[in-house]
Amino acid sequence: MKKYKIVFFGSPEFAIPSLEALYENEDLKAVVTQSDKPKGRGLKPSPSPVKAWALSKGLKVLEPLKLKDPQFIETIKSFSPDLIVVCAYGKIIPKELLEIPKFGCWNIHASLLPKYRGASPINWVILEGEKETGVTIMLMDEGLDTGPILLQKKIEISEKDTAITLSQKLAQLGKEAILEAIELHKKGQLKPVDQPEEGISWTPILKKEDGFFTFEEPAKIIERKVRAFLPWPTAYTYYKNKLLKIFSAKTVSFHHNEKPGTILDISKEGILVATSEDAILLKEVQLEGKKKISAYEFACGQRFKKGDLLE
Repeated sequence: MKKYKIVFFGSPEFAIPSLEALYENEDLKAVVTQSDKPKGRGLKPSPSPVKAWALSKGLKVLEPLKLKDPQFIETIKSFSPDLIVVCAYGKIIPKELLEIPKFGCWNIHASLLPKYRGASPINWVILEGEKETGVTIMLMDEGLDTGPILLQKKIEISEKDTAITLSQKLAQLGKEAILEAIELHKKGQLKPVDQPEEGISWTPILKKEDGFFTFEEPAKIIERKVRAFLPWPTAYTYYKNKLLKIFSAKTVSFHHNEKPGTILDISKEGILVATSEDAILLKEVQLEGKKKISAYEFACGQRFKKGDLLE
C-alpha cells in the first residue's frame, strides 16, 4: 500500500511514539516543533523532545516563530503532503496550513471528544474522577478541538494513575490510533463524524495555582490533585508559611471530629491528616528549600506528634 507523505507537528515527549510510528510506516517529510526554550538553572536554550528525536534520525526540522509566515507556508506546500498530523504541538494551526494537505490535518487529542477539549485533558480527567479516557483522531478545522471525529480508542484510568503514567499510556494509544486511522483511510473505510453538541467540556492551560489545596477539602479531591498535577505544578499547601509539595498521597476512610489539618497518625507509611471528609495519607513530600523525602522522614524531622496541626 502506498505510503502517505506526512508533515508532523508536535513538541513534548507525549508526541514521540506517534512520530516514531509515522517515521517507520509512512513517508515523513518534515517535523515542525516549537523553538528551543530556556531550561535548567543556567536557562540554556533546550530543544523540545520532538526536535531532539527528529534530529537524531536526520529528519528535516522546522521551528517557525509564526505559522502564518508566507515563507513557512510555501515550505510546507513544497512537500505536497497527503497529511499533516498534529500531536500536542502547542499552537493553533491557521486556515492557511489546514488547506494544504490532500487529506487534511489530523489531530491526535488525548481525550474522548467532545469531552475535555483544550490544553490539559490528561490532568483534568484525573481531577474530575473519570473512570475512562482515550484518544481521538480528529479532522481539524479552525476551531479548538471542534473538528469531526475520525477514530477513537478508549482506556481505563487506574486509581493509581498520575498524569505521568496516564500520559505514557495515552501516548502509546495515540500511536496505535493514528496508524489504524491511516490504514482505514487508505482502504476508504474512514468516515468523519461530527462531534455531538451535548457533553462538551473544556480544559484550561495549567497554572501554578491549580495545584494549591487546603485540608478543608475532601481527601479524595486532595488525592486527585496530587495525581493530576504531576510533574507540574504539583499539589501543594503551606506549612509554617513555606510551600509544602505533595508527590504521593492516598485517601483513607476515617471517621473523625478533628479540625482539618490535624495529624491523626504517624507511621512508616506516612502522615495521616484529617480533612473535611475522611483523611489523607501523605506519603512523599518536599518542603520549600529542601529535598523530596518520605512523609515519615518529614514527620520525624519536624518532631510531629498526634494532634498537631499541619498548617
